[in-house]
Amino acid sequence: MIPPLEFIPLAEECSLIFELGRWVLDTACLQLAEWAKHPEMKDLTISVNVSARQVLRSDFVEVVWQVLRDSRANPRKLKLEITESSAMQNIDDTVSKMTALRVLGIGFSLDDFGTGYSSLSHLKRLPLEELKIDRSFVSDVLTDARGASITKTLVALGLDLNLLVTAEGVETEEQRELLEKQGCMLYQGYLFGPAMTRSKFEAFVAASCDRVAAENTPGAKALMV
Repeated sequence: MIPPLEFIPLAEECSLIFELGRWVLDTACLQLAEWAKHPEMKDLTISVNVSARQVLRSDFVEVVWQVLRDSRANPRKLKLEITESSAMQNIDDTVSKMTALRVLGIGFSLDDFGTGYSSLSHLKRLPLEELKIDRSFVSDVLTDARGASITKTLVALGLDLNLLVTAEGVETEEQRELLEKQGCMLYQGYLFGPAMTRSKFEAFVAASCDRVAAENTPGAKALMV
């Protein structure tokens, strides 16, 4: 297995990132369209990371629109994740493209927030829906007072901007509890589950739906005990 930090820069360097990115987007949207047919899956969303080179390409908006049209996926179930560095390479062009896609209903998330060099004046221009706090801050939240202060500040900033705030790399219940006290209510990490194949994920969702249904059934608690 080769991690993304190794193969994505290489794909960008040799321009394969466009084919790779298109394939990922195609696959994600086809999956959304398929899930829309099943009651227990129809409300799920998918987030897709896009690279700086994809965003800066002149046909980026057209490519995303074509994928949605061909797959017939609901654009409101699709979220595109960009990094601070990619967003700031050409802020005017990025804002224009994001705004055009937001009109279609697509959401945008700023990934690895806190690791880039964006200014707050630029941040407020981006039509974002979500900030994702980088795992490098979350990993030290219990052992580094400065790290805890940074996550608290980032959470407060996101909430003040009326954005969803997600903490990446949450691996322990203690981390989650501290982040919750700081106001963060969305988490991503191994505390909740490892990366899964599609079939395993679908089974996980089905089991979760069954569990929720059982918990909401009269007498369910006694039965579960």
